[in-house]
Formats: sequence, structure tokens, C-alpha cells
Amino acid sequence: MRFRNLKKRSKKINQTKDSIKDKVHYARFVDKVKALITDMFMIYAPILYFITYAVMNGRDDFQSSQLAPLVGVLLYGLIYAYLISKSGQTPGKKAYEIKVVDSSTGECISFFRALLRFFAFLLSATFLLGLFVEFFRKDNKSLHDLLVKTTEIALKQSLK
Repeated sequence: MRFRNLKKRSKKINQTKDSIKDKVHYARFVDKVKALITDMFMIYAPILYFITYAVMNGRDDFQSSQLAPLVGVLLYGLIYAYLISKSGQTPGKKAYEIKVVDSSTGECISFFRALLRFFAFLLSATFLLGLFVEFFRKDNKSLHDLLVKTTEIALKQSLK
């Protein structure tokens, strides 16, 4: 194939990639935080309640245990990863019309990548710096999104 034809083909591919990127609306930070808080109340709080009162003998036993909070976080991580891998959304993300997708393909991610994203989120939230990376990027990606190569997109364009 001639070089001229290859160059034309690569220009067309780059133009389609740019047009796809222009059509994507990235999720806003405020909506991501609202979705996280909603998920905490709808998924994580019931898990902690169940562990505290159904598995253990109450609040005092839960507070004295080092294993119970870890089990709660692991259960939340497994549920989170399942929901993200199944539909790209948790209840909070669904309420605020956000979807987690693969950065390059726009498809839902696998269970393993969703679980890895959850643990990367825990890491970036621990240092807080990873959560604020998105303020310096046009695509609103946090550190955990960069590590796992995902993007949180807004399904419906929000009014700004």
C-alpha cells in the first residue's frame, strides 16, 4: 500500500477517535461524590449493620474487633465490583446517571478490573491526592481511573 493511502487512513481513524471523544461527557466531581455517598448508605451501611448486630453481639464487639471492619470493606468491594462489571453502575451511579467504562473501548469492565479499581480507589482515597488529580485533567480522571484505564461518563448531559 502506498504511503499516501496509509496517511489518509490514519487521518480518518484519528478524526473518528476525536469525534468519539467530543461526544463523551465526563462525569462531574460533584456527581461522583453524591453517588459515593448514596452507595455508602445503600450498600455499605447495611453491611456494617448486618455484621454488627447479626454476626456479632453488638456495637461494643464490633468496635473491639479488627477483623469486622475489614470484612465489611471486602464485602462492599465484592458487591461494588460485581455491580460495576455487570452494568457499569452501582445504585448511586445509576441515580446520578454515571457509568464506569473502559477508556479505550467504552465497554463495561471485567469483575477483576472492577475489583482492582475499588482497591485503587481505597489507595487514592487514603492519600487524598489521588482524588484531586481530576481537577488538573480535562477528562476528569482520578488516580484510580488512570491506573485501571477506566472513565466515568455522564449518561445524560448535565446543565452547566
